Amino acid sequence: MTAISPDTALYTSEQSRRIDARAIADAGIPGFELMSRAAAASFAMLRRRWPQASRIGIVCGAGNNGGDGYLVGRDALRAGLSVQLFALGEPRSEGDAARAREAFLAEGGLPQPWPGTLGNLDVLVDAIYGTGLNRAPQGDAQAAIEAISASGLPVLALDVPSGLSADTGATPGVAVRATATASFIVHKRGLHTGRCELAGDIELFDLGVPPDLRGTPDAVLLQPAAMPRRPRDSHKGNNGHVLAIGGDHGTAGAVRMAAEAALRTGAGLVSVATRDENVMPMNAARPELMAHGVNGLQALAPMLEKASVVALGPGLGQGAWGHALWTTALDAGLPTVLDADGLNLLHAEPRALPRHIVLTPHPGEAGRLLGVSTAEVQADRFASARELARRHAAVVVLKGNGSLVVAPDGRVSVCPWGNPGMASGGMGDTLTGIIAALLGQGCDPYEAACLGVGLHARAADVAAREGERGLLAGDLLTPLRRLVNGLEA
Repeated sequence: MTAISPDTALYTSEQSRRIDARAIADAGIPGFELMSRAAAASFAMLRRRWPQASRIGIVCGAGNNGGDGYLVGRDALRAGLSVQLFALGEPRSEGDAARAREAFLAEGGLPQPWPGTLGNLDVLVDAIYGTGLNRAPQGDAQAAIEAISASGLPVLALDVPSGLSADTGATPGVAVRATATASFIVHKRGLHTGRCELAGDIELFDLGVPPDLRGTPDAVLLQPAAMPRRPRDSHKGNNGHVLAIGGDHGTAGAVRMAAEAALRTGAGLVSVATRDENVMPMNAARPELMAHGVNGLQALAPMLEKASVVALGPGLGQGAWGHALWTTALDAGLPTVLDADGLNLLHAEPRALPRHIVLTPHPGEAGRLLGVSTAEVQADRFASARELARRHAAVVVLKGNGSLVVAPDGRVSVCPWGNPGMASGGMGDTLTGIIAALLGQGCDPYEAACLGVGLHARAADVAAREGERGLLAGDLLTPLRRLVNGLEA
């Protein structure tokens, strides 16, 4: 088994707490020493990122995250900087945070109670909440977070931006928008999905904790990958025959985008089963696609016999035509990517799915399949995607910021790429075609989904170099071709 890099391993807050405890008990690193190392790393990061800053503001909570903040303040005073530190309550007298506060006082620091005014400062340090927060900030903490957000100053968050769940990436209430986050010992999974943009630039500091204390991560970040070179004697029959099914009245573009993305990802053959009216314009625009008008099951059956993979759902509709094609395609039992109206039909009519299947819902579709609201899905994307994968014995791609790829056995990969320009029509259809093409070229469903999600997001990032607004799904096709071949895009 390939070792997982600390840079890609993601942990829950409970795992993080256990690792801290093992560092203290097994590695013999006292808690205050870990706190001191965290503060030193954070202060060095602050000086590196904002070398001209001489006036530092720090807002400390009463827990250990606040202790980190007190020691950053101590180190800043030792360096001759001006420090304005606000204390949101007193640390417990017997803990490491209280010892950190005493160290700040011994250096001449003067904590100020909140409420206060963030005065003439260069940089703010957020040390209010650490990894344990699972509720909306209230009282002075809420007011302090709102003041930090309103200040317009650069913000360095310690471990986690206050108000952002280290587990889920959700924000139950107000949250700090950090310019950068100094993360300690291990990466927290909530800083890589959902509202993870609040963390800004993340730097991980292992604080000298031995790697063997970390254990198995809960999830991993995807890494750049491509398909291997083809043998010289490769032919189209070796590289999969994708059948894209969809394109009801007025939605021909959806199935065409899925089909063309499959071609650009390397599928040997791509057929399209669609409405009669779509065939002529599709053949004229992209003659490499084999488009067929399908008005009944008799016309679809021979196409399914020739196909090796099905891309089912883009523009399919939920009427009688789409439902009939959906049922027949699923009954064929071929490896399938199910998206869009294919998922909506599954919600309306639960049924057994093919053994090799990838579901690609956005949060709204995932909520319908699970019988919960979109907000509930977003409140814990990891739990929602895992439950969907378990319930349908399927690989699930939960789309969104920090898309998740989940296997039925609970494995999770998180996509670190992508941009807001992808919030436009056709992006999901393109992803469907990409994953289908990878299935056809021999990837198993989890591999196809991981590689496909990564290629899709990376291609979008390349296309967005010309601006995020106005980014079209078709703009991904040129960089996609280069990326799938392992070329610089």
